Amino acid sequence: MLDQHGSAHSRTPSVTATRGESVPTVPPASTAARETAVDVAALLERGRTLATPVLRAAVNRLAAPMDTVSAYHFGWIDAEGNPADGDGGKAVRPALAVLSAEVTGAAPEVGVPGAVAVELVHNFSLLHDDLMDGDEQRRHRDTVWKVHGPAQAILVGDALFALANEVLLELGTVEAGRATRRLTTATRALIDGQAQDISYEHRDRVSVEECLEMEGNKTGALLACASSIGAVLGGADDRTADTLEKYGYHLGLAFQAVDDLLGIWGDPVSTGKQTWSDLRQRKKSLPVVAALAAGGAASERLGEMLAADAKSNDFENFSEAEFAARADLIEKAGGREWTAEEARRQHTVAVEALNAVDMPDRVRARFTALADFVVVRKR
Repeated sequence: MLDQHGSAHSRTPSVTATRGESVPTVPPASTAARETAVDVAALLERGRTLATPVLRAAVNRLAAPMDTVSAYHFGWIDAEGNPADGDGGKAVRPALAVLSAEVTGAAPEVGVPGAVAVELVHNFSLLHDDLMDGDEQRRHRDTVWKVHGPAQAILVGDALFALANEVLLELGTVEAGRATRRLTTATRALIDGQAQDISYEHRDRVSVEECLEMEGNKTGALLACASSIGAVLGGADDRTADTLEKYGYHLGLAFQAVDDLLGIWGDPVSTGKQTWSDLRQRKKSLPVVAALAAGGAASERLGEMLAADAKSNDFENFSEAEFAARADLIEKAGGREWTAEEARRQHTVAVEALNAVDMPDRVRARFTALADFVVVRKR
């Protein structure tokens, strides 16, 4: 079994062995915090409720048809333009942004522009990623490029990125300028991560270190920004913001590790994606790279199969059984177990980072509860 640097270790995670169940269990480090009752669903809904009106107002600025295409992407209308109550995602980032404002003693509303800006950047990346990855489903319905075409997916993504900066800069404060700088830095890292992700699909081998670097860019950077941007808008100094970013960065790595597990073994009913989604896209996700680095018969056989897949002209027509066989080899080689334990480890690092920030106990408990939610979910 590999540790995060590719060497042997004996960590034993607690992870379900069947498809579609929750992964992985929360580490003991957050037990005390969980004893402080936190309604995570209410916390997520608070972020969504505070951010959505401002998000809608920003999207309404877009020229037609980008405004309606954006509304479809966010789940506010269906493909025919009728009002809809679609699944707008987990809303973890808005929840973190408004919560981080409370670190400074500010009202959660102070973090709303940051929440909206981060959500706009996140959705800019989703629109482009869906097109680049060829994903036809997101949140249980057709993706934007499938319904409105690739050109609209690209244009609307670009427009959302521009709006993110507008929402912050129009505040006209020093804090808004600092927040925008952090957001643009995170966005550049996110784009770097997507570029790495795409390039890895065409390589036979990717190291665990390379995969973690890619996932830190693609997911960790924006969650880091979400975890600090409300505090920055509330006047937090750079040391506080940097420490909150450390929490968010490692939370992002935990989040992505769980996503990687769900991308292979997740229940399509819960995830809204195809069975064996990441395997169909030849993604070098953590379970895959950990399995390939593990050594042993299953690892070697997996490597042979994936190398053959890269040269296959018939990959698009593979059967469910063929993808299931690859998933089984990943599990036998230890990739599933290692990734579950890595999610737990990153969760622990994230929660421990909070110890360096002075904040009200109730705010600390909420940060911890959100971290717990990230590593125990089905979608």
